[in-house]
Amino acid sequence: MTCSHPKRVVCLSAEAVEILYEIGCSRRLVGVTGYATQPPAARRKPRVSGFSKVHYDRVDALRPDLIITFSDVQAAAAQELIRRGHTVLATNQRSLADIYATIRLLGQTMGRPDEAEKLIRKLRQEIARPHPSHKSRPKVYFEEWNEPSISGIRWVSELIEAAGGEDIFSELRTRSRASDRVVTSDEIIHRQPDLIMASWCGKKVKVKKICQRPGWQNIPAIRHGRIYEIPSAHILQPGPSLLKGFRELRRIIEKWNGS
Repeated sequence: MTCSHPKRVVCLSAEAVEILYEIGCSRRLVGVTGYATQPPAARRKPRVSGFSKVHYDRVDALRPDLIITFSDVQAAAAQELIRRGHTVLATNQRSLADIYATIRLLGQTMGRPDEAEKLIRKLRQEIARPHPSHKSRPKVYFEEWNEPSISGIRWVSELIEAAGGEDIFSELRTRSRASDRVVTSDEIIHRQPDLIMASWCGKKVKVKKICQRPGWQNIPAIRHGRIYEIPSAHILQPGPSLLKGFRELRRIIEKWNGS
């Protein structure tokens, strides 16, 4: 008996696109989200969605035998796609362990388990690589959104720690919904972060406005001009591009320790 793996796949999230390219399934990708920019070849694939908005007629026309969605934000889209007769694989990774498990799942689904394990090893090895001996671990505030202020999701918090920092809101990282990670300005001021890192998904970080927030002038990160933007595609998409965000975290933290 032979096992048939999907031959026409639509991905509604960018990290799934990256994973499929990494494990050698690019030819089976027939439609992608508009946020898929890596690898550059993905830009040439037909665009069928944003993140929460899906062009269902375009998806139908591609006749996919599998559609991959991500997170509770796309739950309604997954429901509609199933109603329209499509097979949907919905992932909801929130931690590094979840990300590795998702890569493994996609590898098995696509008939590329060995390639998936190779990608997992690549991610694990770099993230686990010992960092230089630091004098101390800087306190880091990572802002995932600004109105309201939302602290980093679990995998971001884990990457901060792996890079040598201390996430000042690490107790919130197990809360999967962004609305459960809302923090107040007073809480941020009280915790006195040494570094502020921001990645506002879908829009550019305005460092000047962060510096002008009432009461923030005495935060160490503000006083010393240590506010950094990390592109959301490098840190907020739970796939291979996380290594780019991780390298940036390490660079910033190593710079702080050397200053």
